[in-house]
Amino acid sequence: MTRPADLPLSVLDVVPVFEGGGAAQALRDTVALAPLVEELGYHRYWVAEHHNTPSLATSTPAVLAGRLAAATSTLRVGSGGVLLPNHAPLVVAEQFGTLEALFPGRIDLGLGRAAGADSATARALRRAPDGDERFFQGQVDELSGYFAPIDARSQVLAVPATDNQPELWLLGSSPASAGLAAALGLPYAFAHHINPHASAAALRHYRAAFRPSRHLDRPRALISVLATVADSDRAAAEAAAPYLLGKIWMRSIGVFDAFPSPATARAHGYSRAERAFLDDLAAPQLIGGVDTVRRRLAGLTAATGADELMALTVVPDQAERLRSFDLLASAAAALSPAR
Repeated sequence: MTRPADLPLSVLDVVPVFEGGGAAQALRDTVALAPLVEELGYHRYWVAEHHNTPSLATSTPAVLAGRLAAATSTLRVGSGGVLLPNHAPLVVAEQFGTLEALFPGRIDLGLGRAAGADSATARALRRAPDGDERFFQGQVDELSGYFAPIDARSQVLAVPATDNQPELWLLGSSPASAGLAAALGLPYAFAHHINPHASAAALRHYRAAFRPSRHLDRPRALISVLATVADSDRAAAEAAAPYLLGKIWMRSIGVFDAFPSPATARAHGYSRAERAFLDDLAAPQLIGGVDTVRRRLAGLTAATGADELMALTVVPDQAERLRSFDLLASAAAALSPAR
């Protein structure tokens, strides 16, 4: 695969809570960050859905997307993603139809089928049973139908969705999700930050199996990548360390109140197994100085042929976070041919 001549850059935000902060501050930081990355020329800003997870303040993507849209003027905003089995498709259509009516041409509705929660919370959400792909596909079809022109006498109306359709995306981290996106004729967002070793195969499968639809006439895919860019490889590794230690905590203890501070990350004594886990996860990501990230970005886009790159940048310091987005844009611009 080869990369496009110009690679749009976007942001995935899980609204992380770090030691010494709280959910309210994390949400305010996200709202403050969006117009700044808009100034850097970023294309989209998506927020995730998680429940009963104190370290991630992203339980209501529709509410947060509306606030982000109001804080920006050109940036596309939306969900990365709404976990559809947690919700009635009618309600999701009403929410995102309203957002599209208020901010026309700027709303994305990314859809996933993961739980985003533990089993007890999933029951509290009255989540549909896991593992039934046909059920999820039926939900996507129902949701999509609310945005299509219909006879108001024969079907429930999702006001104002019938005249205000956001851009629909299917999210996933496996070849199976790639196949579903292809079958539905939807653009596909692959979570390289979760399953980096399957990215190239999943996107190949998506393109090979794609069926044109009323949503899309040809395949279109983005990859979301853990990206931490700094003035040197060492500085980037130090900035990324608190989030990566948090990933270890997720595996070992499950839910925790906040991601560690830089001091906590520096003091942690990593076991051999923890080092191996981090090497496997972090090595394929975009963590490093500008030159390192430029090389990795060139290799990643060549291998996957992604049409767009979405950066998940989780660092404790807001200024360092914005600086990372700025440096990532510089690294991507250096790959584009001279005009």
